[in-house]
Amino acid sequence: MEIRQVDGRGRGVADTGGRRLRVPGTIAGERVRVRYRRRTKREDEGELVEVLAPAPERVAPRCPHFHACGGCDRQHLDPDADLEAKEAGVLAALAAEGVVPERVDPAIRGPRFGYRRKARLGVRFVPGKGGALVGFREKFGNRLAILDSCAVLHPAVGPRVGELRALVDSLDARERIPQIEFAAGDEAAVLVFRHLDPLGAADTSRLRSFAAASGLRVALQPAGPESVVPLVGGLDLSYRLDRFGIELGFHPLDFVQVNAEVNAALVERAVAELRPAGRVLDLFSGIGNFTLAIASRGTAAGEERADPLRVTGIEGDARLVERARANARRNRLRNVDFDALDLAGPGALAARLARGVDRLLLDPPRSGAEEVLDALAPPGPERIVYVSCHPPSLARDLGRLVHGLGYRLSALALADMFPHTSHVESVATLVRGCGESSG
Repeated sequence: MEIRQVDGRGRGVADTGGRRLRVPGTIAGERVRVRYRRRTKREDEGELVEVLAPAPERVAPRCPHFHACGGCDRQHLDPDADLEAKEAGVLAALAAEGVVPERVDPAIRGPRFGYRRKARLGVRFVPGKGGALVGFREKFGNRLAILDSCAVLHPAVGPRVGELRALVDSLDARERIPQIEFAAGDEAAVLVFRHLDPLGAADTSRLRSFAAASGLRVALQPAGPESVVPLVGGLDLSYRLDRFGIELGFHPLDFVQVNAEVNAALVERAVAELRPAGRVLDLFSGIGNFTLAIASRGTAAGEERADPLRVTGIEGDARLVERARANARRNRLRNVDFDALDLAGPGALAARLARGVDRLLLDPPRSGAEEVLDALAPPGPERIVYVSCHPPSLARDLGRLVHGLGYRLSALALADMFPHTSHVESVATLVRGCGESSG
């Protein structure tokens, strides 16, 4: 059959007698041979067997597990073509809301392999598949793929997936370990083993030996996130944003952007587009990734003087707020503060915004910033920079900002935070009124 188009998840779509057949790993225009895997009332799902007539954009996947593992879905696509497709998807979503950017800048790019410094790896003990499985789900269904390595994970752990399988297989508690959380900073990396029952002395000894052989730190998580305790090495991780001269500490379970190089460029882009001045508000501020970079453009580290730039970060997770405050102290930034506030709560921001805001940065979750916009009354901040990980919610919110709140979309750029997947980050610059702000 012939693949007619590609859907938002990067799967090819064929028309088979009025029914849609979705086929991962295919490209529009290709003629392919497909094995049916699943049928529903509305559509079918198939597995690629053979490419009979390849598209010019097709490349050989680097990872030997690509066709089985669901962690990546676009390794078969040329990087330029991949970004063009993602950009077209974002622009189409905006156009559906009647929003057209005045300028589309080149996408922010970074490493395509070994880039992922955060991941939650599933763990299952399946004797029928050779014992322990560690990694991501298969492309079809909810079972874990059989992996020995991962090309996109950080080099500290990507080549060691087979070793992790052997380690879990050796544990007495192998059937009671549902996941391993991985996090890497600039100088160290941690594996957090979630375990449903207490570990015996023999298992902790095996984990210590693995840590010594691999150079990885190891921590244990017997319950919720607050229960994490170190077994080998500490829990403190950090990364630098060299262009701003700051360093941010984080906990292995904290949210941080997975691609360090792309994140650094994204922060630089956002701060440049924001043009920090006056009172700046950073909503969904996390550990201070954007907030501290903005603040660094005001008071120099260690200075004790009044500064016209004042930055406030607001975050709903109180633990992340404490981490952000510690990061501000760590970098000796005195023109910044952080507050814990439920940004989804009705009227939560109205009083804060009523005090006046000159610049606003938004970095919401996939659901977007709808509640924030409810509290944003005209005239509003002069400039808004909106960082998004979900094109549909971005389009919805930009439509409201442009058509209902008096902003224009002056610039847009994509950031390829998750190469080889359908996920894409966008950074949008909005300026109040019909003309360029003098700020």
